[in-house]
Amino acid sequence: MRAPQSDLLHSELPSIAADILARLRQRAPRVHCITNSVAQNFTANVLLAMGATPSMTISREEIAAFVGGADALLVNLGTFDAERRVAVDIAVKTASESRLPWVLDPVFVDRAPPRAAFAKELIGKGPAVVRLNAREFFALAGGEAKNATVAVYALEHKLTVALSGETDFVADGSRQASLANGHPWMARVTAMGCAGSALNAACLAVEKDAWRASVAVLLILGVAGEVAAANSKGPGSFAAAIIDALFNLDGVTLIQRAKVK
Repeated sequence: MRAPQSDLLHSELPSIAADILARLRQRAPRVHCITNSVAQNFTANVLLAMGATPSMTISREEIAAFVGGADALLVNLGTFDAERRVAVDIAVKTASESRLPWVLDPVFVDRAPPRAAFAKELIGKGPAVVRLNAREFFALAGGEAKNATVAVYALEHKLTVALSGETDFVADGSRQASLANGHPWMARVTAMGCAGSALNAACLAVEKDAWRASVAVLLILGVAGEVAAANSKGPGSFAAAIIDALFNLDGVTLIQRAKVK
């Protein structure tokens, strides 16, 4: 008896992630990041460790040129000041005109209504992926972050939702996957999620299928987190170790350690 296509696809996801990892390193895409001010250094180091190239300017005079010459865009709302809000508007418009994939990371939209309102506007402008946690999802969707609810939201908004948690979940309305890799110390390092969103944008630059790209990122980060934890004594050494783990991660290790449901 033939296995269902969805089961076959899920069994193939670790190999797909390994292929995306290899293409990312081969193509070295440039990702323009509008991100949290406290996340910039760590985000840049994660991208560089993976072979991608970061750029970070938010100058209204420069950002259109930077985004127009990039391969993908990250919009992170962690620092929601007036300068970044202007930069986001210009960057998203430029990405749309240039047909660049972009990722929205609506950080802390559960803390402030103006931030949530702006994030909802941005969702209407066509991000390929929205990466967030359960609290942030509730603030945007008005419902609990259950798998079925997330899948419906993704379908209605024609995007991929990458939901982080104890078990990560990725859905685009027609496909979904749960991913169980990672380590608790990942939640103890500033900018881990922000850097993951930037890496998601990098994978979108080499993989047009946003669902596959998002699954790959979560597997890459999760496996690297496990490897890093084995060589660390706590969050401080872990923050450095995961950069090394990402740099040294190979497809064989990724396939062997991937936990996909």
